[in-house]
Amino acid sequence: MENYLHLHLPPNDIRNISSIGLAHLGDAVYELMVRSWLCVHGAATGKHLHRAAVELVRAESQARRSERILPLLTEEEAAVFRRGRNANVHTIPHSASRADYLKATALECLFGYLYLQGDTERLNTLFCTMMEE
Repeated sequence: MENYLHLHLPPNDIRNISSIGLAHLGDAVYELMVRSWLCVHGAATGKHLHRAAVELVRAESQARRSERILPLLTEEEAAVFRRGRNANVHTIPHSASRADYLKATALECLFGYLYLQGDTERLNTLFCTMMEE
């Protein structure tokens, strides 16, 4: 039985997943990490948790925070980030610029990729760097 909380797919299987598929998964991984971070850092009420989570997962916030990790990415990670940024996105929310949305998609693609590799330590390192104030 596959353990979907702790995946470790072979590189070829991950390469066969579309950029949009990786970003779809990475969006959920990033949101789970944001929600966990908020709970650990004392955002206790549901109303405040929701508002804070929405603020942190917005494309603008993801794009800005992704700038913090770009210099730290390996060649492989940078290639996945570029792959996500170049994804064929058809719809961009009114609340985001095209550039921010594509950068957020790139970040989500990277997070999906690392999650599927089972590299939770690297995911955590990058996430913590992004969340530093």
